[in-house]
Amino acid sequence: MAEEAATPDTAQEQQAAVKMQVLAQYIRDMSFENILAQKGAKGEMKPEVKVEVALDAKKRTVENQYEVITKYKVASTNQGGGEPLFLLEIDYAGVFHIENVPESQMHPFLLIECPRMLFPFVRRIVSDVTRDGGFPPVNLDMVDFLALYRQEIARRSTAEAAAAPTN
Repeated sequence: MAEEAATPDTAQEQQAAVKMQVLAQYIRDMSFENILAQKGAKGEMKPEVKVEVALDAKKRTVENQYEVITKYKVASTNQGGGEPLFLLEIDYAGVFHIENVPESQMHPFLLIECPRMLFPFVRRIVSDVTRDGGFPPVNLDMVDFLALYRQEIARRSTAEAAAAPTN
């Protein structure tokens, strides 16, 4: 078999491979409110769950380190009357060491790839907390962080266009 010689281009690509390492992950803030238990159960309950996701990222003081925060709001209401059953809010963060990502690609990388790494852990926490709170465990559907990122970019550009003075 013939071996391919490494060209300067492939050598540079290998040296510039993206490196991402999760240094830490943790719950920054969490609140679970069992509204049903506080108000008392009335009749048959058919829970309907609504999930909202928000993202934030910031550079840390250490070179190549970033903190990415995923914020989930999981609210459940009774299908029939819309009465609230529970509310779970969780801010889950990860500290990442990232190298060889071009500056122009860092923002999408932080808000798409990093949350993907954190998602399975948040999913388990949400499931455990809702189950321990007396409800069927909520198993979050996969979040499309790329679509979420695109929606946020579109929202920002629309807001900037609306705020721009017209001449």
